[in-house]
Amino acid sequence: MTTAPETVDILAVARDQVLERGVGLSEEQILEVLRLDDDHLTDLLALAHEVRMRWCGPEVEVEGIISLKTGGCPEDCHFCSQSGRFPTPVRSAWLDIPGLVKAARQTAETGATEFCIVAAVRGPDKRLLSQVREGIKAIREDGNDIQIACSLGMLTQEQVDELVEMGVHRYNHNLETARSHFANVVTTHTWEERWETLRMIREAGMEVCCGGIIGMGESIEQRAEFAAQLAELNPDECTMNFLIPQPGTPYEGYEVVEGKDALRTVAAFRLAMPRPLLRFSGGRELTFGDLGTKQGMLGGINAIIVGNYLTNLGRPATADLEMLEELKMPVKAISDVL
Repeated sequence: MTTAPETVDILAVARDQVLERGVGLSEEQILEVLRLDDDHLTDLLALAHEVRMRWCGPEVEVEGIISLKTGGCPEDCHFCSQSGRFPTPVRSAWLDIPGLVKAARQTAETGATEFCIVAAVRGPDKRLLSQVREGIKAIREDGNDIQIACSLGMLTQEQVDELVEMGVHRYNHNLETARSHFANVVTTHTWEERWETLRMIREAGMEVCCGGIIGMGESIEQRAEFAAQLAELNPDECTMNFLIPQPGTPYEGYEVVEGKDALRTVAAFRLAMPRPLLRFSGGRELTFGDLGTKQGMLGGINAIIVGNYLTNLGRPATADLEMLEELKMPVKAISDVL
């Protein structure tokens, strides 16, 4: 990767614009950052960390996730082993309420403050929403006050209102990739349909969690486009996933994102969005390894998923919590608003 001499000035621009004034980079500026060569990576990560500390503080939000309904999804997201359209090893299964309560309890015991209930569906039907309602009730009756988020696909306004009434405080619905690249990744629904769900979530007062997956054949220009589109959405949380090539999916032969390229992307997303939670999610173990994970935590990341990722194994939660202690990054306390 080569860098024209004048583009190095983007770090000075970002220091003034993002660090000092809290104004995220534009799409064109993000692209300049993504084009920086490896010689400037250390300075870039240091600046992204300064931005995180200035506008977010030292705390890290720790989250665990659990799949309530696994596999058998009718959508054709090319990265996903849970799609029923591809010959993957994943089979459809439901988690019962006692299992959900146990998972929430175990998540809270790790020190995590967020528990996300996930389902592999286009959108929730009455059975799924009933399971979520009963699950949340049982978690509370178990004496667990952990914050509960959901990721249940695309929603109607009625379903949004129902989740608010259940006490779900945050909803995850990823845009996955840049608008210009989306049709190459998913053909059974549109980027605009996802955006509409996010709009309703925001207007209903729930926190918005939205991100995507890096490494799905997008160009560097489309990575900049995606970061700018997320910044326009202004999510409370942005999830940073890196492609895990899943057997049986159209992307099974894709290469894993190179670690330095991934770190540069993390820093660019932080400079595009100074204030949201920026969460290390799926693929970080494969892409970064232990050392790269630490670099990411010192390069703009301030939230992390611990444990396993639905159909993929993650690091032990204790390893991540020990890393945060070593880095002197306190775990964010549970919010007063549950």
